[in-house]
Amino acid sequence: MALSAGHLRHRIDLQKNVKTQDAQTGEIADKWVTYKTVWARVEPLSVRDFISAQAAQSQVTARITIRRRSDIEPSHRIKYRGRLHKIVGILEDKESGLEYQTIMVNEGASIDGK
Repeated sequence: MALSAGHLRHRIDLQKNVKTQDAQTGEIADKWVTYKTVWARVEPLSVRDFISAQAAQSQVTARITIRRRSDIEPSHRIKYRGRLHKIVGILEDKESGLEYQTIMVNEGASIDGK
């Protein structure tokens, strides 16, 4: 299945947690930084999908599809329309594994890097 550019109509920020050091105190702190902004398709779960996910005790609330990247990790998060999403899982496309990725996300849960 080809992923046409027309399906990717949402802009998302890919963020990762980095350690920073305060220049005055030397204190090490965690900070989320955007390392890339990409086009995506953001799909909240349908009511049926959401009920099924709850029955399976899943924490997934949406699917985000992007062109395949090698720099995304489950410890990263996604910012979309000012809301933060924790990455629950990353699925490669089922035909070649090289064209796109579907990222399963949970909005607002455990996004503080802990």
